[in-house]
Amino acid sequence: MIQLATIGTSKISRQFAAALQHVPGIQLAGVFSRDPDRASATATELGAPRSWSDLDQLLSSAEIDAVYVASPNSAHQAQCQAAIEAGKHVLVEKPAVVTAGEFETLLSSAQNRGVILFEGMRSAYDPGMELVRQLLPRVGTVRRVSFEYCQRSARYDQVQAGESVNIFDPALGGGAFNDLGVYCVSALVDLFGEPTRVAGATVAIATGADGAGSALATYPGLVADVAYSKITASDRPSQIEGELGTLSIDHIAEPTQIRLSLFGTAPEEHVVEKSGGNLTYEIERFVRLVTGQADPASDQQRTLKTLRTMDRIRASAG
Repeated sequence: MIQLATIGTSKISRQFAAALQHVPGIQLAGVFSRDPDRASATATELGAPRSWSDLDQLLSSAEIDAVYVASPNSAHQAQCQAAIEAGKHVLVEKPAVVTAGEFETLLSSAQNRGVILFEGMRSAYDPGMELVRQLLPRVGTVRRVSFEYCQRSARYDQVQAGESVNIFDPALGGGAFNDLGVYCVSALVDLFGEPTRVAGATVAIATGADGAGSALATYPGLVADVAYSKITASDRPSQIEGELGTLSIDHIAEPTQIRLSLFGTAPEEHVVEKSGGNLTYEIERFVRLVTGQADPASDQQRTLKTLRTMDRIRASAG
């Protein structure tokens, strides 16, 4: 049984802990927060037997096999590095780190220590995305792709009121690209590889973070656009357009309703049944990796290619 501790007490940590209960072979063994009262209260809430407010104490515990890092993005690199050096397997919330260079350093350390480094990109392991992969050849040669994730954050109201909010703090790696745009780029790279050229543009908000943005990516014979926002909302589906038809995806981060429209035929409506949220599927993959039932190379390469593409988009946006 893999004994896992969470680093961070945000909403996603609670969702992760709930999903953990549905995956055999792994269980929540403790909670870390820099605030001892918060660590203790969260551990009690989640039914974890232990809590820590000293990261070194957590990582030195022989009772812990792995950690889930769900702290602010800017803290991921140092906390993952410390966990790897302590011989712990690491499941880190997306984006794994802020730059591709940071991930390459962590990956080298993980390989040297013989532990798993794995990014929790939940959409990549969702059965809805697997269905997209299966249906994709039927649309023929793909010529245009449009992936979108625009969801207005309720905490943007706090920003407008002049308050400090972690997810909109650039010093903490906050912003719409890291939070939502990463899903679009990850799916693009997963399905089509790294683009030949990219060009990005962003909308900055009062904190200095990006509140919204878009990017154009080109491949030989294919053009793709990604759009993301935490200050506006959209319910438009993402689409993959081929010479024989179009795939429409209701939600790029959690595909559930997928329509295949082939020219000259009635559309096919596919609804993907899931048990709970799609965090379960990434945890299942992590268990397989830690127990040696799968090779992490493809997972790690997807993360690295995604981060490289994001680096290039940021650089092009200025």
